[in-house]
Amino acid sequence: MAKSKATQKPAVNESAEAMQSMHEHLFNQWQQSLDMTFNSFMRMTEAASEAMETASRQQSQAMSMVIDPYVNQFNMVSQLFGEPNIQPRLGQRVALVTGGIGGIGSAICRRLADDHHYVVASYIPAEAELAREWQRQQRADGYDFGIVECNVADYDSCTAMAEQLDKECGRVDVLVNAAGITRDSTLRKMDPENWHAVMDTNLDSIFNVTRQLVDMMVEREYGRVINISSVNGQKGQLGQTNYSAAKAGMVGFTKSLALELAETGVTVNTVSPGYVATKMVEAIPDEVKQQIISKIPAGRLGKPEEIAAAVAYLAREDSGYITGSDLAVNGGLYTGYR
Repeated sequence: MAKSKATQKPAVNESAEAMQSMHEHLFNQWQQSLDMTFNSFMRMTEAASEAMETASRQQSQAMSMVIDPYVNQFNMVSQLFGEPNIQPRLGQRVALVTGGIGGIGSAICRRLADDHHYVVASYIPAEAELAREWQRQQRADGYDFGIVECNVADYDSCTAMAEQLDKECGRVDVLVNAAGITRDSTLRKMDPENWHAVMDTNLDSIFNVTRQLVDMMVEREYGRVINISSVNGQKGQLGQTNYSAAKAGMVGFTKSLALELAETGVTVNTVSPGYVATKMVEAIPDEVKQQIISKIPAGRLGKPEEIAAAVAYLAREDSGYITGSDLAVNGGLYTGYR
């Protein structure tokens, strides 16, 4: 019996070893199968990721092709008008106000914007930073104005401005020539530089700017040209032979151009303000200011908004039968009353 038990022990061990070998073989097969499945899953994931990246790049490229032209256009507008600028809406009338960042000019810009015009204000190169600050202040008050650099006394500068406005805005429907300066002294003491500076900025400028824009107005059979003259162009003023001559010349320019364009749908008029309460006038000593007011029948200075209202009236579409006129806004100053 002992011998039989001894002979059975190796058989049991061999059976256990066979079972263990089989388990290891099955485990290895399962491990290999799992590895193959995992590797296959990873390859599928990588392929899907690459496909998604390719699709994303293609989509990005397609979007760029659509969006980039508009981004470039926005950048060009920003370079032209300052940052940021908003282009006119479809069908919106476009108004250019030269000298638009000044006291009366600002009031004109606001009133035209209130009347649903898209307004662009010009400024001279030396006022670039002032113009951008003005634009920011106006935006804070709810007015989105374009600004454009232009030396209105220089014909080539006006040509460049007109080309850019045509490209970026498509047209100018209303032109307000409001840029102006003073260099006061009696004629006997006036030097040629101060004479020409005033004539160039106040009179030559309306030729330089209007000449650029009038053709596009005639082509569309619509336009409003409004020139800001002065009561001193009507009655004269001591120490202002240059200024008064320029403003009087503006009236003659207006009447002549109005005749030339009478049948085209383009009107040309002037507004002649009296003494207006701008920052410059308010800075005059009270004694001098009261002497000025004492000669005004209305008994007060005008408001920039009152000048702007006159401009807005002439800029209206239903003011097409008013041309070659000079609208005096001076509180009765030039009536012979006082």
